Amino acid sequence: MTNTPPKKSDAHHHALGQHPLLAGLDDAMPLRTFSPDQLNSVAAEIRDVLCNLLATRTAHFASNLGVVELCLALHCEFDFRSDRLVWDTGHQIYPHKLVTGRYHQFPSIRTRGGLMGYPNPHESVYDLFMTGHAGCSVSTAVGLRSGDVVGGQPDRRTVAVIGDGAFPSGIVFEAMNNAGELGDDLTIVLNDNKMSICPRVGAVADYLDRLRSNPFYTGLKSEVVKLLERVPMFGDPAERLLAQMKEGVKAGLLGGMLFEELGIRYVGPIDGHDIALVRKYLAMARETSGPVLLHVVTEKGHGYKPAAEDPVYFHTPPAFNDDAGTLTTQKSDGHPPYTLHAREAIRKAMTEDQRVTIITAAMCQGNKLEPVREKFPDRFFDVGICESHAVAFAAGQCKTGLRPIVDIYSTFLQRSYDQIFQEVALQDLPVTFLLDRAGLTGPDGPTHHGLFDIGYMRVFPNMVCMAPGYAAETGMMLDAALHHDHPCSIRYPKASAIELDHVPAPIEIGKCEVIREGADGTIVAFGAMLEQAIAAAESLDGDLDVGVINARFVKPMDEAMVHDTVAGGKFVVTVEEGARMGGFGSAFIESAVQQRLDTRAIRVLALPDEFIDHGDRNELLHDHGLSPVAIAQACRDAVPTGVH
Repeated sequence: MTNTPPKKSDAHHHALGQHPLLAGLDDAMPLRTFSPDQLNSVAAEIRDVLCNLLATRTAHFASNLGVVELCLALHCEFDFRSDRLVWDTGHQIYPHKLVTGRYHQFPSIRTRGGLMGYPNPHESVYDLFMTGHAGCSVSTAVGLRSGDVVGGQPDRRTVAVIGDGAFPSGIVFEAMNNAGELGDDLTIVLNDNKMSICPRVGAVADYLDRLRSNPFYTGLKSEVVKLLERVPMFGDPAERLLAQMKEGVKAGLLGGMLFEELGIRYVGPIDGHDIALVRKYLAMARETSGPVLLHVVTEKGHGYKPAAEDPVYFHTPPAFNDDAGTLTTQKSDGHPPYTLHAREAIRKAMTEDQRVTIITAAMCQGNKLEPVREKFPDRFFDVGICESHAVAFAAGQCKTGLRPIVDIYSTFLQRSYDQIFQEVALQDLPVTFLLDRAGLTGPDGPTHHGLFDIGYMRVFPNMVCMAPGYAAETGMMLDAALHHDHPCSIRYPKASAIELDHVPAPIEIGKCEVIREGADGTIVAFGAMLEQAIAAAESLDGDLDVGVINARFVKPMDEAMVHDTVAGGKFVVTVEEGARMGGFGSAFIESAVQQRLDTRAIRVLALPDEFIDHGDRNELLHDHGLSPVAIAQACRDAVPTGVH
């Protein structure tokens, strides 16, 4: 295994000819003419670029190192300018971008205005879908193939690449069920590295483990062997023998029979870091009629020893330098993030109440729950990338008297919307939802920004929706939710949690907290935007006397607070880190209209009705009018005519 250390990298270094093969690729087509040695050199260049990147910023790392050879083999065997390629959970897209004409732009990845860290159809014809959530690649691939058949373009080939962590998602099995019935030509590449972000869980993972340990190449039925014999370099005696053995014993209970019974030919497992071998089997799959699942075994972090040994940490590590094996990471600034405050609140709740459980969907590391898992293994449940199941599972626990906490990113909880409706809210069960990464997630971009949960949670009867504005409130709100006999959601961003120098008012369902009074008007902040609201109000001292209210709740809305801030004719500016449509400001105005109040002096500051690009969180807040300076200006603009 190579051990290429990260080193300082900038655009100048990037253009110095350090990577001549990558620099010469305007698209992926020349790869098809490269010799094996040249392809191995391209693989080494890709890994060097990835390591250089990690010296400058946080980025997805181990997953990209693991698919380098697979990516090269795919582009050697298919022409994805016309053929179809869908990368599932597209954070492993970096090698693909580097060989499809984006090498010279690559230093800009995950920065404002630069390349996206996920597939992006706006960047290249090689990117078909903006895939940031797991599990949908097989469904979209089945649809692509069906569309090409119906549209009279059957020669276009379709490939879906899906990881073993995403593979247990329910939609994958729905797609395979449909693919087997349709019988259209399709290649599903199962990239098996024994990981999602954390080590994968579940019975499907165990099944893949058994397949990987099987000494036989499975799925090589007699007609496949004949095909292998017709293709140059194929059909060696060992493969024919193993295929005949399979026909004789049907591979026992191991050999991919789950897929075969669904009508999908299973082939593998094969070494995903052997470019020639992967090309050989991709060619076979391409020429085989009907859907084929090619099981490719890779190593997450391959090529950089620390990442291979600790792929969880190196999934998205902080920027670091490697000095002869000594890793130096950039220290984070500011206060601890909300995620850590939530983790400590969970641990406290589980210590004090044996009924409290915690459920996550393959995001133990992202939600910083490892200490909770270690301390309470019997009440910690990681269900894998199966958010719908996680919520229904929580509902079942609730019915037995437990008090489950479902800790899932805002953007991923959307995948369980029907279960929030049917199994939780409709039954009025006291499930507590912790919506991590609610708001702007910075460089992860539009697939990961958690902008819609205010609107999608507050519409449900029985649901309570709250958000802490500072550190101490996080635990207080979780405690309130666990003592409330109805479903509750608590949203918080990927950001540091400020400490306020005051004694927090007790949490009372549906009641706000007044931070400061104001004679001229009021900023009403929902959640973590309280920090910006306070800064804006303080910057106006001497110009305007502006109060600040920590709303705490969007549902139930504090009706008395709405009345008191609006009824006097003073201006009100609402501030939230979420979508304007259906958000806190909308709920505030709904309350004012219900109370027949004059709404002309209300201003709503929120994120616009568009998908927000990637970039630094503070940059994005500034771009969309949510910085302290912008909030202060909104207050000046909202002052009724004739005042000041």
